[in-house]
Amino acid sequence: MASAALARECPPLAGWKLWAAAVSLALANFVVVLDTTIANVSIPHIAGGLAISPTQGTWAITSYAVADAISVPLTGWLAARFGSVRWYLISMVGFGVFSLLCGLSRSIDALIIFRILQGLSGGPLMPLSQTLLLRVFPKNKAAVGLSIWAMTTTSAPIIGPILGGLISDNWSWPWIFFINLPVVGICIFSVRNLVLRFDTKPVKKKIDLGGLVLLVVAVGAFQIMLDTGRENDWFSSGWVLGLAIVAAIAFALFIAWELTEAEPIVDIRVFRNRGFAAGTVAISLAYGAFFASVVLTPLWLQQVVGYSATQSGFTVAWIGVFAVALAPVAARLIGRVDLRITVCAGIVWMGFVSTLRTGWTADVNYWTLATPQLLQGMGMPFFFIGLTALALSSVPTKDQISAAGLMSFTRTLSGAIATALASSAWDTSTRVARSDVVASLNNPAGVMAKLQDAGMTLEQSRSVIERLVDTQASTLGVLHVYVVAAISFGLAAIAVWFAPKPKAGAEMPNSH
Repeated sequence: MASAALARECPPLAGWKLWAAAVSLALANFVVVLDTTIANVSIPHIAGGLAISPTQGTWAITSYAVADAISVPLTGWLAARFGSVRWYLISMVGFGVFSLLCGLSRSIDALIIFRILQGLSGGPLMPLSQTLLLRVFPKNKAAVGLSIWAMTTTSAPIIGPILGGLISDNWSWPWIFFINLPVVGICIFSVRNLVLRFDTKPVKKKIDLGGLVLLVVAVGAFQIMLDTGRENDWFSSGWVLGLAIVAAIAFALFIAWELTEAEPIVDIRVFRNRGFAAGTVAISLAYGAFFASVVLTPLWLQQVVGYSATQSGFTVAWIGVFAVALAPVAARLIGRVDLRITVCAGIVWMGFVSTLRTGWTADVNYWTLATPQLLQGMGMPFFFIGLTALALSSVPTKDQISAAGLMSFTRTLSGAIATALASSAWDTSTRVARSDVVASLNNPAGVMAKLQDAGMTLEQSRSVIERLVDTQASTLGVLHVYVVAAISFGLAAIAVWFAPKPKAGAEMPNSH
């Protein structure tokens, strides 16, 4: 995004100014990534506060993810049109305003609208914060800037569930959005005073408006179909069927439009590179399975096991311990070994860990729950870092920025879609499992009689048995989702081998 002339005119920062700017840019990236996970453990609180079902509460997650994904391909055009630092500041202001409005929402409709606008504002901040970090650091310290950016990207998903749980249990769920405001204020003040001089000159650049409209319609209709399908009995509903038809037609038109557009908003022609196509398929399957598990696990812990939001947060946060520790190892292996081996091993390991979760029961102890979370972190760096390098290494340098944006788009979108599908699958599997559990009950009348002999009323004894049935059915339902996730990881591992072997000495592309 930056021109060579700009780099010559504005020497890199030094001393306290450099570190103040670096911390502010890193904080912006941190808070955007944080908001993808902080709401995960707060869904029951949000559902209770807005008088909706927990399944509807997941819309607060998927709506943000979809909007975030859609805005990423627009980042390059927006930064060129308005200036990279100016658009960064505009995005930060929007992110702060809509964070406030999310916290003030008193209906699910309002929350979804403001989460969408929050995601649209926050999407450009991840690539822009990385670009600006590289711009303010001297060239010989560029690795330090990238390390700071990577650290915030990795640590935010760990801190998110813990922070979300503590806030929801001790304050109230709107504060998971209100805590963004002081961070936004610090970032705006610091960047405006220290980084604004690194801004690029605005350039009038054509936008692919037709492609943008078709993309929004296709993705929006498809996501709404997934989120509302279960409540409307899927394709027996004219509403759901209509959304499916709109999504299919808009997607077909989008593909045709982008293939003929001179400056497409999403350059799908990069899929001609076999390595990129294989890498995108792999990251979509694996990240979808990973993110769906990350969302459903704390939901199951609170609804079925009886954990508080705080306990859920501390349970799922173990996933980041090895992820942070092994990230440098995964990065050093790039260019030294065949990336297909390390990436495949990382994905297979995550699939294996998903099978460990299929042994969970409703009365499982803490460390049986935490151990798979801890172990899964061992595979994450090799999957995330290695797969990005593998996919982008097969793309010509001139196309790497477009390819990186498209990969980020598909990764984020696959997480939102997988979450909606997993939530629906959990509900469906629970209903089927409930029928099976009820049919296999051993002498329920005798058990009820014993409970009544112990002093319970007829209704109380019936409620006890019903609660036991619901608990077992919900547990069997979520275990089914973990099985599907393991299969998805397996397919992703196979897809990796469709990529050509990277050239010796290949390095991690610097674009995001």
